[in-house]
Amino acid sequence: MIEAVVYDFGGVFMESPFEAVHQMSDDKGHDYDVAVELLLGSYEDDTDHPWHRAERGELDVVSTREQISELARARDLDLDLFELFKYVGMDREVYSPMVESVRRARSRGCLTAILTNNIAEARGMWKAMLPTEELFDVVVDSSEVGMRKPDLRIYQHTLDLLGNPEPERTVFLDDYPSNVQAAESIGMIGILVGTDRTRAIALLDDLLAGGST
Repeated sequence: MIEAVVYDFGGVFMESPFEAVHQMSDDKGHDYDVAVELLLGSYEDDTDHPWHRAERGELDVVSTREQISELARARDLDLDLFELFKYVGMDREVYSPMVESVRRARSRGCLTAILTNNIAEARGMWKAMLPTEELFDVVVDSSEVGMRKPDLRIYQHTLDLLGNPEPERTVFLDDYPSNVQAAESIGMIGILVGTDRTRAIALLDDLLAGGST
């Protein structure tokens, strides 16, 4: 029986920042792989890229922007982090079927949490987009706790705050493969959320109903 469900925010409840980089790259004629490397760093690992430092609360957003611009100039590119923020803000609609999935999980007696990599300056904005107190027993923002996915410690920290449900009875939903793989490495049940979120919701519903997806 599933005891807890942990959700990512971006790419799960709303548009992924990687989709925003795609749109910005298309509009500006940048190579996507280069743009995402410079703007957000490799999401396969937890590194000292400026964006990763910002997500751990180690760097303010203005300094992050300056350092990313320096990295881009070294590659003869003009990339502005604040311009990316405009693309992220183009579609700020929360995906309501995912919100309803949280309510279904809670109605079945599951604990629920949100575990997001985010920067301190965006904390008030993203929390205001969801009724967090109604939906989640625990909210873990990387910039508050000084850790970020896929660092295994942040998953364990989330489980600790939830009262230590068994990892094997805890589902984790995220839109980035390495984040899901990290959760699975400590025994959690991972669900990769794609652009068609209905599949992920169906997999979760099956697990909550006692399936073995």
